[in-house]
Amino acid sequence: MTTSSLPLILLLGPTAVGKSETALQLAERLNGEIISADSRTFYRGMDIGTAKPSLEERARVPHHLIDIAEPDERWSLADFQRAIYEVVDDIHARGKLPLLVGGTGQYVHAITDGWVIPEQEPDPRMRETLEKWAAAIGGERLHAGLAKLDPDAGAAIDWHNVRRTVRALEVIFLTGQRFSAQRQRGTARYRTIQIGLTRPRADLYARIDARIEMMLEAGWVEEVRTLLARGFSPTLPSLSAIGYREIIQYLQGEYALEEAVILIKRKTREFVRRQGNWFKADDPAIRWFEMNPGVRDEIVNYLLSII
Repeated sequence: MTTSSLPLILLLGPTAVGKSETALQLAERLNGEIISADSRTFYRGMDIGTAKPSLEERARVPHHLIDIAEPDERWSLADFQRAIYEVVDDIHARGKLPLLVGGTGQYVHAITDGWVIPEQEPDPRMRETLEKWAAAIGGERLHAGLAKLDPDAGAAIDWHNVRRTVRALEVIFLTGQRFSAQRQRGTARYRTIQIGLTRPRADLYARIDARIEMMLEAGWVEEVRTLLARGFSPTLPSLSAIGYREIIQYLQGEYALEEAVILIKRKTREFVRRQGNWFKADDPAIRWFEMNPGVRDEIVNYLLSII
């Protein structure tokens, strides 16, 4: 059997839709192992605010690409793609079924579309200059500059993602070529089967609000305080994730906690809407299932019919 004929299940959907528990049940029933495609769960010490699977859940089913880096370590898209390929190949070699649960849209598409990612080595001085520029003018204006130089990259990269904007500009300035032209669609390495989970928007927003409150009760503020006390800079890309940034601003006295929580909820809803740009309801490659009491049986039966 060739690599491209081996299956890779992708479980997609917006934040708080129920991917993690669904993935656990699918993996248990289909002899699978779970791979995280959420870039925030890479980092050790960022547990509560990333809704990272618990140790008990990880004991139920093997999980991969969780707690693999410190918050100040940089992981590029190319690094992630290589790591995914290694993990998926290992899971297949052991006769198990890989389930990639996402997550970050670019990371998922790098696998489903077999992106050929430029291997341009980072230039620390260039990156530092661009990051200072971003801090001075703001992420939106920096992104506007990228969009002028490379409209395709501007369209593909969300302006909130300053790290990706900086990386795209870094590659453009170092190579003299458009970033989008260097990251080309290649050949998918696996037979990807994409499962999308959805809920009515009002239900999803209520789940988001409830989950944020549970995270705060579980000690999210203390988690952030501990990361800062360990010496991790509040300007790190990892700590710019939704919720972490707002809690840092609260700890620095910029907001009251109640104001920070309102911002977290609002930005999480905005993020859900942006996720829809990566995983569209009319994408024929995605088989969508609305979350209901019997949906996991439906998904299992569907997968068994095509694997």
